[in-house]
Amino acid sequence: MRFTDKVVVVTGAAQGIGAVVAHQVAAEGGTVVLADRSQLVTEVAAGIAAGGAASRHHLCDLETYAGASELMAYAVAEFGRIDILINNVGGTIWAKPFEHYEAEEIEAEVRRSLFPTLWCCRAALPHMVERGAGVIVNISSIATRSRNRVPHAASKGGVNALTASLAFEAASKGIRVVATAPGGTEAPPRKVPRNPHEQSAQEALWYQEIVDQTTESTLFKRYGTLAEQAAPILFMASDDASYITGTVLPVGGGDQG
Repeated sequence: MRFTDKVVVVTGAAQGIGAVVAHQVAAEGGTVVLADRSQLVTEVAAGIAAGGAASRHHLCDLETYAGASELMAYAVAEFGRIDILINNVGGTIWAKPFEHYEAEEIEAEVRRSLFPTLWCCRAALPHMVERGAGVIVNISSIATRSRNRVPHAASKGGVNALTASLAFEAASKGIRVVATAPGGTEAPPRKVPRNPHEQSAQEALWYQEIVDQTTESTLFKRYGTLAEQAAPILFMASDDASYITGTVLPVGGGDQG
């Protein structure tokens, strides 16, 4: 029950790692605010509520500062504070060599995998500073060193830099800022795909290169599970990690990213 009496905001909570983290926070006594721009988040919230935990959900676009600000204001209005923020929005949209990316695709990748974390940190921070306490857990990626997804890698590199730099500023205010960097993760097919368009034969080959490289880069030669990714996130968010800040923890089966 590591999250008893804690108000925890989880972004990207409609599916995948975010949904698993939200369920586990609730199972360990936390009050959860689930955020996503997909209506699927209502199903996750309903499942948590059915288990008897206190939860709310909020539909918002976290690629904008307005969306992030609305989310944090909603959490504070509902529960009076934000103890923990888990920034889980992000993910590769396209997989191809950098010279094949269009300018608008590069911008879309950065908006997806850097700005939600940047905006949510900025929006949540004043509430935490006012209370003199808080934890921010950013979800990065070991894909900062990988092939066929340079814009995503650059975005997650930005998340790593944000984590390290903000930790310097926030420590004296009673706030920890940490991150985990997941590797390849086995998960059910996404109900809302990041790229809604069917892959061409060439795009499928480029994506397979990512799969092959990811598997070969791990010492275990396999993808991780959702539970294996959620557990380190929960640890970093909890008081068990009270003397850890500014750290990006690789969770890639030995691949350091």
